[in-house]
Amino acid sequence: MIDSKEKNLITCILPKGIALDVAVKLKQTYSLRSFDIKSARGVGKITPLAYRGVGEQTEKEILTVSVPVECCDEIFEFIYEQAEINRPHGGLMYVYPLSQSTVYQLPDLPEEK
Repeated sequence: MIDSKEKNLITCILPKGIALDVAVKLKQTYSLRSFDIKSARGVGKITPLAYRGVGEQTEKEILTVSVPVECCDEIFEFIYEQAEINRPHGGLMYVYPLSQSTVYQLPDLPEEK
């Protein structure tokens, strides 16, 4: 993994249940540990639930990953493939430069079984 001071932030809005698997694969493949997963709810404009009424929402996950600028395109494509963004209602993703980022590392702990 390239250690760069310049970072980009990749943000993905995904169907529920996908973000953790993608994060594990990012850690295994790129040794990335700078990611965050949040839960959200929402309704897309062109979804089956959109026609049932405003009150019906689906659960989503928001995956954010801080990546070095030098390998941003490669990691963006990796996430796109692993999360299956290209399928209908697969989510969306975007990237933008971070003006600042701080390295914060947790101690290495053994994997839980």
